[in-house]
Amino acid sequence: MSQQATSTTKTTSSSHQINLAMSSGWEIRMSNSKGIPYYFNAVSKQSSWDAPSELSEDQIKSLPGSQHLSDGSSGGAGTITASHLLVKHKDSRRTSSWKETNITRTKEEAIDILRDYQAQVGNSREKFEELASIHSDCSSHSQKGNLGPFSKGQMQKPFEDAAFALQVGEFSDIISTDSGVHIILRTA
Repeated sequence: MSQQATSTTKTTSSSHQINLAMSSGWEIRMSNSKGIPYYFNAVSKQSSWDAPSELSEDQIKSLPGSQHLSDGSSGGAGTITASHLLVKHKDSRRTSSWKETNITRTKEEAIDILRDYQAQVGNSREKFEELASIHSDCSSHSQKGNLGPFSKGQMQKPFEDAAFALQVGEFSDIISTDSGVHIILRTA
């Protein structure tokens, strides 16, 4: 194939990718509250922190607003996504949660509870999400513990350090913050 024919084929393929991406209704917007990009479908009004699974990386790069993806991937530069299971204790900065109005357990008791959850979870994301939905003292329990994407400086330092040190799919050991004690699962 001649160089000109190859160039024409690439241009046609690239134009086709752009047309498919634009017709999908997806665009990339910047979150005012988190300062990170998210995906919005103008047709269905659906929004998501994660890239639409039906779009390829090239299609994502051609979406309106793709300049918000500073590194050209499906998440902003320096941004990760994690879930957690939080157990508060009497020394937490806020001693109430969606399921308990007055938390009186000690930090040691909270750690023992998390150790039990760790044993139940093993390496199962599904079990972790189930336990986070039922037992986490964080409002993220309603999203199976999912905190959505965040970048450095948005979380308490011990939580941030642990989350950023994890590989995708990896669980942390027990992490203590002013909010309580956590197990973290890095998801992206």
